[in-house]
Amino acid sequence: MKKNISMLETNLKKVFNLPKWEIIVPLLVALILSAYTPLSEKKIYKKNISTVVIDAGHGGHDPGCVHDGVKEKEVTLAIALAIGTKLKEQSPDIKIIYTRSGDKFVNLWERAAIANKNNADLFISIHCNSTKNTAVLGTETFAMGLNQSAGNLDVAKRENEVVLLEDDYLTQYEGFDPKSPESHIYFSLFQNAHMEQSIKLAAKVESQLSEKIKRPSRGVKQAGFVVLWKTKMPSILIETGFLSNAKDRAFLTSKEGVNKMSDGVVDAILDYKKTYEAVSSNKIN
Repeated sequence: MKKNISMLETNLKKVFNLPKWEIIVPLLVALILSAYTPLSEKKIYKKNISTVVIDAGHGGHDPGCVHDGVKEKEVTLAIALAIGTKLKEQSPDIKIIYTRSGDKFVNLWERAAIANKNNADLFISIHCNSTKNTAVLGTETFAMGLNQSAGNLDVAKRENEVVLLEDDYLTQYEGFDPKSPESHIYFSLFQNAHMEQSIKLAAKVESQLSEKIKRPSRGVKQAGFVVLWKTKMPSILIETGFLSNAKDRAFLTSKEGVNKMSDGVVDAILDYKKTYEAVSSNKIN
């Protein structure tokens, strides 16, 4: 435990240059909490991937990032609906649930609640990226975990600022303040029982997007996303590209782009489903 604390403390100080007390207090609490897994959240191997929740990021009065008139909420919805339609066509046994199927604002906690209520086996959140450097482009897929770099923290902070549009967010998210860097560091340390599977799914997504449809990949990453926090199943957040980059923006807003992007994600889900069901079946039998 002491070795792990020391290593994480050193890494956080290098990245964020924060005083020791601002690191060690939340770090100790998070490590203790993450080390304890309630009996109800112990790994339970299920034979089938039967329910998938697809979450189109932003919506309603929350447009997400906006560049050259293109709104993130519209791009994410188009891709999310295409993923759901194709996944159902290729695997009719899978139940598809959308957190939103139109231009509607949905609280971040409600998105996770929808997945949990329906006992979903996978949670897929679709987003678009943005940065001041308009030359940056490519996909990246996140699982919940420690912000390993300032870049990961920036992405999480931008996506998590949505909670400011929600009523009573400090109570709803147990004191999480998206304006506070320390709050993000503390929040990103929370792990869940499905971390390993989330990372495996994220890796399959990036592999499909880069190898099959030839999109530039920025890799699999971890960060503290509010939307992934309370999900009780393998969960990932896909940044499909940068709307701040002209090439990515043109691709994501084209019919071809939506088709290719959704094809890649669906193939990744089906590949994960095949592998998971083979392994989990062996563990049960």
